[in-house]
Amino acid sequence: MKLNNKRTVLVGLAFLSICAFWQMYDSVIPLILTKTFHLNETYSGAIMAADNILALFLLPLFGTLSDRTNTKLGKRTPYILLGTAAAVVILNILPLLDNSFYAAPSTGKMAAFVICLGILLVAMGTYRSPAVALMPDVTPKPLRSRANAIINLMGAVGGIIYLAIAAVLYPNSKVLGLDHVNYQVLFIAVSAIMLIAVGIMFATIREPQLTAENQALEAEHPEWNLAEDDGSGNEVLPADVKKSLYFLLASIALWFIGYNGITTWFTTYVDKVMGQGLGGASTCLLIATAGAIVSYIPIGSLASKIGRKKTIQIGIVILAACFLSGFFLTTAFHEINAVMFIVFALVGFAWAAINVNSLPMVVEMCRGSDIGKFTGYYYTASMAAQVVTPILAGTLMRNISYKILFPYAALFVALSFVTMLSVRHGDAAPEAKKGLAAYEDMEDLNE
Repeated sequence: MKLNNKRTVLVGLAFLSICAFWQMYDSVIPLILTKTFHLNETYSGAIMAADNILALFLLPLFGTLSDRTNTKLGKRTPYILLGTAAAVVILNILPLLDNSFYAAPSTGKMAAFVICLGILLVAMGTYRSPAVALMPDVTPKPLRSRANAIINLMGAVGGIIYLAIAAVLYPNSKVLGLDHVNYQVLFIAVSAIMLIAVGIMFATIREPQLTAENQALEAEHPEWNLAEDDGSGNEVLPADVKKSLYFLLASIALWFIGYNGITTWFTTYVDKVMGQGLGGASTCLLIATAGAIVSYIPIGSLASKIGRKKTIQIGIVILAACFLSGFFLTTAFHEINAVMFIVFALVGFAWAAINVNSLPMVVEMCRGSDIGKFTGYYYTASMAAQVVTPILAGTLMRNISYKILFPYAALFVALSFVTMLSVRHGDAAPEAKKGLAAYEDMEDLNE
């Protein structure tokens, strides 16, 4: 039995479209909120946290609804198509409202922008879970880890495509000194990425047929389900393991607070502190994303030799050091420079070291029948952090100084090293992985 790589890549196009959108959303929307609508950092941070709050409800809701859906197009495809179409329409209304408000400000236009933003987040929430669920629907269970690696790599490609487009369309030479930047072309470009990616997926993936074939194959192999059927689902963890789990979840929340604080506010930060535009900020984030992607194979090898916990701790030390370096570089220089590119490449490496090993450590503490529940613990910790940090960081930047962003991030990442010291379980050293297998535990890059 061999994974159909081509089919998995085509299935992953839906996730590519999602990640391209979220990369743009996190980069551009804070700029519009603060520069066009002149919202303070607390209010704009609250709006930026809304997607994570909605996700806590929308993702399980529409995942469950798609499980119960039965159409000629399949369970997941209708949600992917309708969600993408609605998102693209609303997405292109936002820059129109942005430009209109700049030309003639009014409370009504600001309210319309926020309402459209909310509708857009709901539209995106309707198809994220179905898009992710499509892969296991059409992939045999023994091959899902490898398939998930491809899906996540497709998501990374989506983010990189957006960052490259933003860097080309909005270099500093074009936006420096402008009172207002028109992002209409960028929104159209991202819409095109979404439509083309989902269109190709729809044209090439026959969900009902592939799902039926996979169900028939799994029916021939009942042994694949033994781990899921084993146990009552009411396992009580030993006290020491439970303690490790709590400290690990605390660590996850802490490093997400630090890292997501940077990814949410970086474009606004470099504008305020360095006077740099979207192009320079996007280049830095692009380098960090690329650094993470190329690091997964050596990170997988390193973790197999020294263990997950030590690999995570190395990543934490490097990430905290990079954020401290970012403070000195952005306050000492007024232009994006080569040293910053090196630092952001190291940020990508450090984040890969943390991310590729943290989820496996969580699920290592449970039995096979509880993997879904423990994965839920992981996402609860990470999403809760991403709800808190845009508001908290924004408030501190407003009331103290924008320059506090990097020390803020470094502090929370450093605190995660302290909590990791009390994690005693979940560190089974995996066998060294090669190629795509090194990406199996890759975390979704648009969180």
